Amino acid sequence: MALPVPTGTAAASARAPRRYGPRHRWIVLTVGVAAQASFSAMFSGIPVTGIAMRAGYGLSTGTLGLVLGCLGLGVAVSDIVWGLLTDRFGDRRILLVGLVSTGSLLALMAAAVTPGDRAGVPMLAACMLAAGALGGSVNASSGRAIMTWFTDGNRGFAMSIRQTAIPAGGAVGVALLPWLASAYGFRAAYAVPAALCLLSAAAAWRWLHGPDQEPAPAAERAGAGRSPLLRWDVWRLALASGLLTVPQFAVLSFTAVFLHDAKGAGVALASLTVLIAQLGGGAARIWTGRHSDRHGGRRTLIRGIGTLTAVAMAGAAVLTHAPTPLTVAALALGGLLANAWHGVAYTEIAAMAGADRAGTALGLEGTTVFAAAFLTPLLIPVVLDTASWQAVWALAAAAPLLAVPLVPRGPRPLRR
Repeated sequence: MALPVPTGTAAASARAPRRYGPRHRWIVLTVGVAAQASFSAMFSGIPVTGIAMRAGYGLSTGTLGLVLGCLGLGVAVSDIVWGLLTDRFGDRRILLVGLVSTGSLLALMAAAVTPGDRAGVPMLAACMLAAGALGGSVNASSGRAIMTWFTDGNRGFAMSIRQTAIPAGGAVGVALLPWLASAYGFRAAYAVPAALCLLSAAAAWRWLHGPDQEPAPAAERAGAGRSPLLRWDVWRLALASGLLTVPQFAVLSFTAVFLHDAKGAGVALASLTVLIAQLGGGAARIWTGRHSDRHGGRRTLIRGIGTLTAVAMAGAAVLTHAPTPLTVAALALGGLLANAWHGVAYTEIAAMAGADRAGTALGLEGTTVFAAAFLTPLLIPVVLDTASWQAVWALAAAAPLLAVPLVPRGPRPLRR
């Protein structure tokens, strides 16, 4: 005799909960990449609208710099908080809250904080600060989700792909938002990244779920007893990462100014130099991530990249007055190397903290990186006013050289 088929609530209770196997990790990685790219399109694209923003809002150059700097400052002051919240409430909740709130804020800016709405400097700066603070939530939450799904033998590769979404998403924003601002105004320039953030939130709501897995091994949770914020080895890696960010943003922010003022070169050469650094750096991130998965030694790899970056930027300093192709080659190589370490460092600091504290460690890492991204464009004009371009590139060489001894020794053994 056939048993009756359960219906209604009985069927719902009898139905087994949905399970997510190992293959789902690639979907989680895709969601993390989309979230990071959406934030990066806004974070990198809005500053490139600077000429239109200065004219439209009636800003001075100094005020424009302050307003745009608030984006990086917002990330720097909020990343640790987002990391702590991610460890407390889970990566899915925090990623959803961050993406939805960032998209909603940008939509509000499109509706009420444009030049046509006569938005003043305080309102514009406050919105930029809030956009950075809310959008920074993707750093810890998407990173923790990837660390949860991927094992130690492929985490470097996965996290490097996520980190490559930063220059890739930034390139989309740089190409799209200035054109939108000049052709259609700032309503469109704010509305498009708002839509990207909200679409990424929808993808996270649909596909970002935790894995069906056993508890992490003891070695995996070795750092979970103490907060990463109380561990000097974690702080050392985070501070080293901040120093490694200095040459990256020196090349990104001031190559065009240097080539124009010191070499009489056009925008095309500057764009090509930065493009090589960005695209080459993105490819190098993926290669270093895969290399660290296969051979281990993430900390040794970070120290090696720091040393090579220092040599390349020192070369740029020495070649400041050399023929332009030689100077450009040194700057492109230095910028490429300065982009290569991110995935490995983010993976290592999360692994050091342990599975239960990865969000906090990633938040600390983001804080030092974005603080350096905020301070570097403020420091370089001071160096330039008091010294020369040689001193600027020498500073960009000194920072990674100081980072090398900060990276803690004694890497964890590789487990497959």
